[in-house]
Amino acid sequence: MHERRIPEWLRHAPAPSVRGFAVLAGIEAIARGILISVFPLLMYHVLQDARVVSEVYFAVGLASLLIGLLVPFVIRFVPRHWVYGVGASMFVAGALFSTLATPAAVIAGLSLITFAVVTTFVCFNAYVLDYVAKLELGRFETSRLFYSALGWTVGPLLGVYLYGWWAPAPFLVAAAAAFAMLVVFAAMRLGNGRLITKRRAPPANPFGYFPRFFAQPRLITGWLFAVIRSCGWWVYVVYLPIYAVESGLGDQVGGIALSLTNGALFLAPVMLRFVQKSSVRTAVRAGFFMAGLFFLLAGLLNGWPVLAVLSLMAGSLFLILLDVCGGLPFLLAVKPSERTEMSAVYSSFRDVSGILTPGGAWVVLVFWPVAGVFVAGSVPLFLAWALGRRLHPRLGQARVAIERSGPDPFAGPEGPQVQP
Repeated sequence: MHERRIPEWLRHAPAPSVRGFAVLAGIEAIARGILISVFPLLMYHVLQDARVVSEVYFAVGLASLLIGLLVPFVIRFVPRHWVYGVGASMFVAGALFSTLATPAAVIAGLSLITFAVVTTFVCFNAYVLDYVAKLELGRFETSRLFYSALGWTVGPLLGVYLYGWWAPAPFLVAAAAAFAMLVVFAAMRLGNGRLITKRRAPPANPFGYFPRFFAQPRLITGWLFAVIRSCGWWVYVVYLPIYAVESGLGDQVGGIALSLTNGALFLAPVMLRFVQKSSVRTAVRAGFFMAGLFFLLAGLLNGWPVLAVLSLMAGSLFLILLDVCGGLPFLLAVKPSERTEMSAVYSSFRDVSGILTPGGAWVVLVFWPVAGVFVAGSVPLFLAWALGRRLHPRLGQARVAIERSGPDPFAGPEGPQVQP
């Protein structure tokens, strides 16, 4: 009798690759990118009041922040791959709910998709921390942005076009993309991640890891970088279209500018070379300083709308540079035993910036026109540039490593960032 052997790929799942994670991020970009320009339109059409729309977004943002911080606590009792699966399924359900176009259904759809994004983001970060080597971090970030570029570039314009053709169409495409994301995740067979250490007594308090975060200044600095960069994107994505309409440039300028900017994601490999030839510190400080400078210039050019818009677009190129390298100070400082918890802290930057930016802009608009938001937005960018002096000059540079006999070559912490 011939002995039947189980195929190797069934007995042992292949090690996840940088490309695999980048593909997963690219599919998520399709699901999110096609809705980024559609959801505000749908919300306004069904609620008929911009103030109510703002209140809904604010409430959903607060709930999303809480959920993101609770995910590590949930993962202590539920396997991580199940949590990710539930998150992706919530995205599908939220997109399908939104096709009903009733106030309750749209609010439920927005909530489910928002919660899905933060849930999958925490899990995704933790998996990347497990399986991508520290010295591969820059290549992963570049690959992720490159694979995501198509979704973020074509998605906004395609979403608006499909919405005008048939309102449910973009939500059905997003649901299909989210389902594809779930299929790819299952095919990667990530399981519950790589086990590094197991605590003897996990803290009962779901926020018990906060003291560890606040006790590490490098983590605080890196998180502030992520928040400030995300605030810059909020100013660009939300207030540039408003400024264009109020300045008489039309309601298409904002969408065109966003698509052109997102197309610059294809330049991520070139930006990575700059980071490698200089240093993470130099690239981070240059990104924040130049973005702040162009945002400030846009505010001062209020009387010349075309020049102001071009200045904002130039500033957004440096925000993309920060997408490539701005998260490295945080991600390189995370300890292996705190991967999931600190991924949750890191993911909160999106929700925190989504609360701070509209609130700060509301105060500015009480006294100044929309151009004042650009000036105000430059202030935290300059503060981040100054804070960047605290980074180590050789942060992220390849070091001569001593070969080890152990089987785990992926002990280094790292993780991705996402565009708002």
